Amino acid sequence: MTIDGTKFANLVRPAATVGAMLDASQVHGGRTARNHLRCFAALSNIQAERVDAVLDMVGLASAASQRVSGFSLGMRQRLGLAVALLGDSKLLILDEPANGLDPAGIRWLRDSLRSYADRGGTVLLSSHLISELDQFADELVLIGQGKIVTSGRVEDLMADADPGQSLEDRFMDLTADHIDYQASAF
Repeated sequence: MTIDGTKFANLVRPAATVGAMLDASQVHGGRTARNHLRCFAALSNIQAERVDAVLDMVGLASAASQRVSGFSLGMRQRLGLAVALLGDSKLLILDEPANGLDPAGIRWLRDSLRSYADRGGTVLLSSHLISELDQFADELVLIGQGKIVTSGRVEDLMADADPGQSLEDRFMDLTADHIDYQASAF
């Protein structure tokens, strides 16, 4: 992987270049949220003061001293986002960041990512929640069977949509020939 033409392995300060959340469940349950972030900060040469700022940013300031083993899935997702935000990078790579968040958390996430992008940041986000992406994404890459089906600005992808068709409906139309949907009965 390269970031702005530089191999990730050659980045001088990777966490300040790209923040990533790939699997928020990979946390040592015996650590507190604050200590988890302090470890990442120390490994990434990030000042410790940033830890409390990021905990506040993701809504975990009141849980900073709690052990992660007692966290809900949504709280773990927020902690994973805190790790991604720790380096104050211009690029975020997030895998299913809304997983486990309650409705208020999903709204917070959507608003936070939109604000991040509006300030000049770039967010690469993978999600199966197409209807959620419709509310804040600028551009999409649609993937079916592991291959890029199409990509572009949301308004361009919707230009040929039927009147009243949602982005999720459009996604299903565009990927229909690339995905073998199998019905299951239980």
